Amino acid sequence: MVERGGVEKTVYKGPIVHYNDDVLRQSALDILRCPCFLNDRIIEFYFSYLPSCYPSEEILLVLPSIAFWIANCPDIESLKDLIEPLNLSSKKLEIFPVNNNDDVTEAEGGNHWSLLVFERNSNLYRAIVGYIGISDMASACTYVECSKTPQQVNGYNCGLYGAAIAKAICSWYESKSEPNDDDGLWFSTMNEQRFRNRRKMRDGPFIQEHDGNI
Repeated sequence: MVERGGVEKTVYKGPIVHYNDDVLRQSALDILRCPCFLNDRIIEFYFSYLPSCYPSEEILLVLPSIAFWIANCPDIESLKDLIEPLNLSSKKLEIFPVNNNDDVTEAEGGNHWSLLVFERNSNLYRAIVGYIGISDMASACTYVECSKTPQQVNGYNCGLYGAAIAKAICSWYESKSEPNDDDGLWFSTMNEQRFRNRRKMRDGPFIQEHDGNI
């Protein structure tokens, strides 16, 4: 069965892959098989999985649902219970996936993914993969939009690029053996990598090797 937009849908809608409390269903795999915008569910699953590849306690990959609420919560005081478990003060590298949806009543809204990255040693926030509208979070730090980042050439690959760049940054931080820019950060590393994450997400070892369970 084919839905509007060219996404081929299978009859089975149940869970395909489990990782901790996160689940990918057949509908998510259908999205990965075609040129489509990656939804919140896929980004959330990938950001839950990625720390198993880069287990450093200094790295924090913030789930998109948490990043969204940090950016849009109208009551700052109520954020304390959400933020405290993240232990931000102990993290050296923080990566926030940000969707441009600003309507808290609309599930899986928006049409563009970006990244906000904080590197503590340089006390620097970087906006990656397009404009991010939450720079107020970085008011105590330097905030710079990164223009050297590989850019998508279509209207749907922002999530794919964001996921791949997040992985590249984690790899840079853990190895520190990759070539750095003049400021000692990761931008040269990202420009040297080729991004094939859609296939890796769809056919990668965390799906194949575990036969539907992790």
